[in-house]
Amino acid sequence: MSTSSLNELINLFAKLPSLGPRSARRVVLYLLKKKNLIPQILESLSDVQSNIKLCENCGNIDVISPCGICTNVKRQADKICIIEDIADLWAIEKSNAFDGLYHVLGGVLSAIDGIGPEELNIPKLFSRLKDGNIKEIIIATNATIEGQITAQYIADQCDKSDFLVTRLAQGMPMGSELEILDYNTLSTAFKSRSKINTNP
Repeated sequence: MSTSSLNELINLFAKLPSLGPRSARRVVLYLLKKKNLIPQILESLSDVQSNIKLCENCGNIDVISPCGICTNVKRQADKICIIEDIADLWAIEKSNAFDGLYHVLGGVLSAIDGIGPEELNIPKLFSRLKDGNIKEIIIATNATIEGQITAQYIADQCDKSDFLVTRLAQGMPMGSELEILDYNTLSTAFKSRSKINTNP
C-alpha cells in the first residue's frame, strides 16, 4: 500500500462522525495490524450496500420497504414518534418506551446550513399526517436549539389538526441527544411528555 493510498484511507475515515484525523489514523493503523478484519469489513459493507433499503413510509432502514416496524400489526399505528436520525430510533427501541410508529426527519432545520423543510423528510411527514387515523404525534427531536426550532415548526404546522402534539419532557437535558441518553432517562422522557404549545 502506497503512502498516498494510506493517506486517502485515513482521510476517508476522518469524514466519519466522531473521528478526526488522529482517531482515523489510529483506526487505519489498527486495521493494518489486524489484516484479517479487512475482508470481513469489506464483506459486511458490500452486504449493507446491496441489501439495506430506506423505508418508503418512515425513513428507517431495513432489508424490506415498508420496514418491519411499519408493517408490524402489534404496534400502535395511531401514534407517530418524530425523530431526527435512525440512531434515535434504535435508542428508543432499546428503551422499550414506545410501541407506535416512527418518522425519521434525516436532520434538523438550520438556516445557517441552508436546510429547510424540503431538504428533510418533512413533506412526507405531513403527507402521512393527513391520514385521519392519527391520534398523537410525539416530537422527539434532540434538546438542541435546532431540535427545538424543528419541533416548534412541526407543531405550528399541525396547529389546526385533530391529533395531539406532544414533546418529550423530563429527563432531556438541554443540548442532549437521544442516542446517548440512558434507557431509563429516555423512558421517563416518554412517560412525562407534554402537549407542545403552538402559535395562536
